[in-house]
Order: sequence, then C-alpha cells, then structure tokens
Amino acid sequence: MPPAPLSRSGKSRRTTDSPISYFIQKALETPGLISFAAGLVDEGSLPVDEVGAAVAQIVADPLAGRATLQYGSTQGLPELREQVLQLVCDADGVRPSDVSLTVNDVCITTGSQQLLYLLGEALFDPGDIVITEAPSYFVFHSLLQSHGAKVLTVPLDEHGMKMDALEALLERLRRSGELARVKVIYTVDYFQNPTGLTLAVDRRAKLVELARRYSTDHRIIVLEDAAYRELRFTGADLPSVKRFDPTNEFVVYTSTFSKPCAPGLKTGYALMPPDLMAPLLHLKGSHDFGSANLSQHIASRLIASGAYAKHAEHLRNVYRKKRDLMVQALESEFSDFPAARWTVPAGGFYVWLTFDGIDTGPNGPLVQAALETGVLYVPGEFGHVFDGEESVPNNECRLCFGVATEEQIPEGIRRLRKACAAISTGKREKVKVGV
Repeated sequence: MPPAPLSRSGKSRRTTDSPISYFIQKALETPGLISFAAGLVDEGSLPVDEVGAAVAQIVADPLAGRATLQYGSTQGLPELREQVLQLVCDADGVRPSDVSLTVNDVCITTGSQQLLYLLGEALFDPGDIVITEAPSYFVFHSLLQSHGAKVLTVPLDEHGMKMDALEALLERLRRSGELARVKVIYTVDYFQNPTGLTLAVDRRAKLVELARRYSTDHRIIVLEDAAYRELRFTGADLPSVKRFDPTNEFVVYTSTFSKPCAPGLKTGYALMPPDLMAPLLHLKGSHDFGSANLSQHIASRLIASGAYAKHAEHLRNVYRKKRDLMVQALESEFSDFPAARWTVPAGGFYVWLTFDGIDTGPNGPLVQAALETGVLYVPGEFGHVFDGEESVPNNECRLCFGVATEEQIPEGIRRLRKACAAISTGKREKVKVGV
C-alpha cells in the first residue's frame, strides 16, 4: 500500500525550478557545447592567488584564525560592513552622513540572492504587487512566485526603465484602489540582466521621486540590484539610485562580491532603511544565524589589502575584451541578416539579441537548431511575465559572454548564425560536438 500523500505548504507548491536549470544541465552534459546561457563568471580570472594569500594570513595568526572559524553575527562582520559602506559611498562621491547611512544600515548576506528572498519574506503577503522592468531578472520572478506576489512590468528603452510608463502604472493602480498592494519597485540598474542596459541618471532621481510620491498609506520600497556595478568597462560610473534617497527611507541597495570577485565566497550585502533592518535580521537569524564567517573575513582582507580593487580592474579588462569579441562577431555574422539587432553594454555580462520573424522561445525552432549546431542561449521570453492577457515577446535571446572563452565567443556566434540560417531555409544539419 503506497504511503499517504505528503501535505506541502502553499509556498512549497508555488515554488518551482528556475527555467535556467534546463539550460545549465544541457551545458554540463554536452561536452563541446558553447554556452552563452548561464550567467557564470570568467573561469580563468578567478582570484586563486589573492584568496590563497588572504587565507594564509588569517590562519598564520592562531587568534585571528580561531575568530574566523567561529560563528559570526547575524548582521555580519563589523569590519566588512564598514568597508562596504565606504565602498558604496566612495563610488557615489558622498560621505555616509550625506545620505543618512551608518554601519548599522549595512547587512552582509549569503549572496545578494538571499537578500532578495529575505526582503520578500519581510514585505510580501500573497497578492501583493511588485513592479519590475520588462524584461527583468527571471530568477527574481521565480522568487516572487514563491512568495505569492503579483508581478507587473514596465517597459525598457535604451535608457532603462521608462519613468513615464512607471508613473502611468502607479496612477492606474491608485485609481483602481490597488496601490495599497504595491510593495516594491525592482530595478537592475547597471548593465541589466538580461538586456545589458543601464538606467539613465535622470531616471534614477525620478524613480525615487515616484516611490516617495505614491507612498501615501504605506512606503513603497525601491529595490536596487547593483550586482554588476563594479564591472563597468566603458564610460564613467553613475550614481546609484540610493544616492537619491538622502533620508535613507525608500531605497534598498544590494550587491555582491560574486561578480567583481569570486562567486565561491557566496557573500553579498545590502544598505537599507533602519526600520527594515530589524525585521530582516529576525528572518535571517531563522535562516542561518549569519552568513559564512570565513568568507566575510576573506572578503574583508581582500578589500583592506587592495587586492579586491586590483582584481575588479582586471575583470573590467577581461569582460571588455569579451564584449568586444561578441559584438564584432555579431557584426560579422549578422551583417547580412536585417532581422537581427543587439545591445552593446557598457559593462556586465550580457548582450540582448532580437530578431524579426524568428521564434527564439523555449518551444520555438531556434533553441533546438542552436543545440544541433552546438551553441546555447537563454530565450528572452523567460525575462517577461505572462499576465494572461498579452502575450510576451518570443523573438529575443540573452547572450552571456561571462564564462565563454575568447576562442569560443566568435565560434559560438558563427554557430548561432548557422542555426538561424537553418530554420530560415528549412535545412537543418546536426553537427557533432564534444570531439
């Protein structure tokens, strides 16, 4: 007799596997496949020597070593929180007091993904509304589904989230009586995942102004995901959205050491309003009593020694070259393909490729044709939210140049062009990969 069925929570039933999991699995199980899918970092640039030196310094002092291997605090290592505060304020050209920030407003998390989840636990009830860009970071969409939140979207143009469209949406929600359900406006404002676009300076100030203006019976939080900020390789840095929140009331700024340093450290951080910190730490304490103490001490040593800043500069050169290789390959392979256009990011990992008349969706012909030619991309469809009324675009691709080698990038674009030609002509030829 089979056992009685397991009774699962509503949150468990709402939580599903991320759509990217299939593509990561395909990349892992297919030797020779060139993957532009997973947003992984450049393998050869990981700071093995720098991390090794930091660990050696820590364990060379038994007292420091024991402190490092002991439990830490839920909020995070005080030295690292102070360094993070200075790192962000220096980038914005302000003193912490100029934007009402202290070390008590900084929390260290297990990657920025934990902060996204904890913030949802602290703020969302099922049916609450989160406004995101369209397209946006699809892993965050999966997280919102788990919390039972409803996602509404605002379109992008070449300058990021369109503020006139955001204002129109907020006004529509106010008139319909749904504004009370709006809890968060989410933006990946530097070299956005998935499009590579960056939010313009004037729109950053407007975003905070709109959150403030429409916070009539409760505060609407702007969640600024700045994970790629330190990977700018063209032009000057832009002030954060947080910079336009001088009273530290409306913006949560979150970032990570994964992209500009090493994802294996699994260490992120956030700066947030003080009345949000306490409830978030209560929840974090239930999760882990604090993120990995050893990783925090390593990150702190890297910053203090100057190795972190030096490595981030090295990465900017690495990714600039990779971006250039991908754009050059697109120009070469798709110059006679008028249906193709793409973004040229000023930083980060991603190029957004759009076609006219080619179905790039997960069930469309290009995914399979690309696999047959030995290349993998992420369907842009994943970055959109289907609201049951309007269909989402199915002619977009996210191409990540993070983990692909310099040799693989032009070859991968050549294979993608071959796949496009194959479905255009109806002549598909499977190539043998992994030899």
